[in-house]
Amino acid sequence: MVVDIIHPGKANLSKEELKEKLATMYRTTADVVMPFGFKTDFGGGRTTGFALIYDNVDVMQKIEPNYRLARFRPKKDKAGGRRQRKELKNRKKKVSGKKKD
Repeated sequence: MVVDIIHPGKANLSKEELKEKLATMYRTTADVVMPFGFKTDFGGGRTTGFALIYDNVDVMQKIEPNYRLARFRPKKDKAGGRRQRKELKNRKKKVSGKKKD
């Protein structure tokens, strides 16, 4: 569905707030609402985008693309520091071929 949001005085609405509002409007839970593609009009105060509401989480995970699902998953912390990851990457590049017996 196309969603028009009027928010005078506010710069923007977060997608989490939007999920909560749509869930209460359509009497469902926020985890089955998928908002995307929002553009704020010049001058602010109005935003237009799309939202999809699914029957349950299983159907949503089957239909939605992975990149959209990943946006609402909790972020994973990266293991180790930047330098450590770079060194590991370069060590992996040097190793090639079969393992020695």
